[in-house]
Amino acid sequence: MAANEKSKAKTEQAKGKAKETVGRAVGNERMTAEGRAEQSKGDARQAKEKGKDVFRH
Repeated sequence: MAANEKSKAKTEQAKGKAKETVGRAVGNERMTAEGRAEQSKGDARQAKEKGKDVFRH
């Protein structure tokens, strides 16, 4: 299950980065902000999983 959560985190980060890049390219500030938010969500999920790993080992 942890690997699944880690892959979700990476996916969210990648989607967020892509959305942010497209938003900047077309000049859409809302899309850029949404991309940053998705990246942050992925970062938080990844940090949570890393914290779990520390306590497991």
